[in-house]
Amino acid sequence: MTISVRGIGWLTSEGYGCVRTGLRYAYQPGEGPHALPKRGLFSYPVKNFGRFDVLSKMTCGAVALALQDAALGYGPSKKQDIGIIGTNAEGSLKTDLEYFNDYIESGRTLSRGSLFIYTLPSSPLGEAAIHFGFLGPLFYAAGGKHSLALLLDTASELVLAGETPVMLAGKVEKDEAVFFVLGENPDHDRNVVCAFPEARALVETIPETAGLIGKFSLLKSRKGIV
Repeated sequence: MTISVRGIGWLTSEGYGCVRTGLRYAYQPGEGPHALPKRGLFSYPVKNFGRFDVLSKMTCGAVALALQDAALGYGPSKKQDIGIIGTNAEGSLKTDLEYFNDYIESGRTLSRGSLFIYTLPSSPLGEAAIHFGFLGPLFYAAGGKHSLALLLDTASELVLAGETPVMLAGKVEKDEAVFFVLGENPDHDRNVVCAFPEARALVETIPETAGLIGKFSLLKSRKGIV
């Protein structure tokens, strides 16, 4: 079975885009992840998006772009056998501290539920799975050296094992995010970003999201993908 990267969606502090389709958008003054719904990034409204923490907003935005790049549609009543795995450097530490400080300020009796739901590092992935209707495996992996490369390995193994036909794998920080769509390519369709081994090699050698996107975009251009 051949595994390919079918699409890549990314977000930085300056804008967002897709690799295979070549989409690029630079934020206007005052814009950022909070403005993604206004940009028409989602095919239907994300419930409670304004209440999401930053990592959840970044995750949902990058996943929407990755699905768009891979030409995978979704809808409010559409459930799909798609899995997702993600990582970041600090897990949910920032929200954990905010929740504890809120608990202290509230007299050690109660803290806001809107903070509590993001005190797990898997919460942003869960928000994405709920909105996009994913029914496949969901994992959070602690970050570290080559963590994104290891995530791609895990996603590929899950597809090869028949656990799900499509996996999204990515990393999300407060100012950047990138997600890859991995899936079977039985007909050796050339209209994909690249084969899995090519993606794995690039991800292992280039840790920065901006540099990584640049390399994948260059690879796509060399292959003549449209």
